[in-house]
Amino acid sequence: MQLTFKSIFTAFVFLFLCISSIAQVQKAPEKQEGEGPFNQLIIRGITLINGNGAPPRGPIDIVVEDDKIVKIAVVGNPGVKIDDDARPTLKRGGKELNCEGMYLLPGFIDMHGHIGGKAQGADAEYVFKLWMGHGITTIRDPSCGNGLDWVLEHKKKSEKNTITAPRIKAYTVFGQGSYDQISTADAAKEWVRDNAKKGADGIKFFGAPPEIMAAALEENKKLELRSACHHAQMDVARWNVLHSARAGLTSMEHWYGLPEALFNDRTVQNYPVDYNYQNEQHRFKEAGRLWTQAAAPYSDHWNKVMDELLALDFTLDPTFNIYEANRDLMRARRAEWHEEYTMPSLWQFYMPSKISHGSYWHFWGTEEEVDWRKNYDLWMTFINEYKNRGGRVTAGSDSGFIFQLYGFAYVRELELLREAGFHPLEVIRSATLNGAEALGMADQIGSVEVGKLADFVIVEENPLKNLKVLYGTGTIKLTEENEIVRVGGVKYTIKDGIIYDAKQLLEDVKAMVRASKTRDDFEIKQPGMKE
Repeated sequence: MQLTFKSIFTAFVFLFLCISSIAQVQKAPEKQEGEGPFNQLIIRGITLINGNGAPPRGPIDIVVEDDKIVKIAVVGNPGVKIDDDARPTLKRGGKELNCEGMYLLPGFIDMHGHIGGKAQGADAEYVFKLWMGHGITTIRDPSCGNGLDWVLEHKKKSEKNTITAPRIKAYTVFGQGSYDQISTADAAKEWVRDNAKKGADGIKFFGAPPEIMAAALEENKKLELRSACHHAQMDVARWNVLHSARAGLTSMEHWYGLPEALFNDRTVQNYPVDYNYQNEQHRFKEAGRLWTQAAAPYSDHWNKVMDELLALDFTLDPTFNIYEANRDLMRARRAEWHEEYTMPSLWQFYMPSKISHGSYWHFWGTEEEVDWRKNYDLWMTFINEYKNRGGRVTAGSDSGFIFQLYGFAYVRELELLREAGFHPLEVIRSATLNGAEALGMADQIGSVEVGKLADFVIVEENPLKNLKVLYGTGTIKLTEENEIVRVGGVKYTIKDGIIYDAKQLLEDVKAMVRASKTRDDFEIKQPGMKE
């Protein structure tokens, strides 16, 4: 059993290394770029989108003291001049931020945020500023691909706000540092205890033999830490999402393992006989046919699986965006932000390759894209119904792969939740309060309530009418004077009561990209195109 386990686990760790590029990226520099914190901050005149599903309301003044919301005051009615005498009073040394006519939301939570990658050339400052420039104030790092010590160092610096970065929750990949030594249930439990002692917030699994997974999850649950799993094909035939949820897993990533739990006429997916998992063209082509092999929507077995996951209070983090190129490769390659915001090294990483993870465009065509569109229809049906029945669905991006860029991909995830059937208010709840609940932080972040931390996103346009206004590039609009303009983009990102100019953060990113292009004499070209 030990030899078999080690061979399987080695394959799993190889996958992890491909995904996370475990060599460390350059650290984020320590510098104060935001304004504040202040002994008092009053945000004036906003329309509030709370994050808890409530409709917008305004104008409202929000009072923050010592990084905590202390007052949420309705100060008038739309279209009526505000009576200044009825508004909260600014204390000496306080700061007023006039946001009349703007919209305020809770800080966004990216539940699947890898902090760059050495192979991609995506350093921490570049990644952090793309996130913060899109209003993302908290991320869950699933795998800690730069090493747990590195991630915990940046987590502490972010807590102290000595770097410009979101709040970080560190979920170490299971077995990191000793994967070839975990061959028994006792060894698995020992690793989990050691992981907790080091300060990790949870564990990211890719799968393992059943006795190893069960032991690790049992110990992690005892320690009251949270967990996530990408149910990779190496172990999913013996251990799918239902097994994990029953054993104490708190959330799943992507959708792997869910169709397998929904099988009712097979136990493994219909692999072609020449399939090779290390060939990513094979892997992703066949993954696009998986949902059609599962039980039909609303069938008895489909309902049974959903009901059990709901009863277990299980969280789904679908990351729709990271696979979208599979159903429309040209759209993903041609996204308008690549020219100014994508690092040359990251663009090279995206190119067709037999080595780089998620760069499997060996000969991707119409048949694959049609299969993936069907896949999305079935996948989205399950996710939307799970939400409708009271299940928790969160927003995660898994950026840095498959043409998906940090920050921009997160906004695309929100659009795809909308496509799945979520009302815009349900989309915002997935991006805020649901993520806070999944992280065990709903008493601190996720909605705008007295007593919670001052994490906000402020935007000049109504995101409920058009989620595209959250993109750093904004979106196009034709004025009454027949002028084409760009509107939107996050105006301010406020984290821990510190005000960041979101547009300036993105200008910093553009400068980084320009410098890299100049240094390397690089120009983005579409794959296969000759001068």
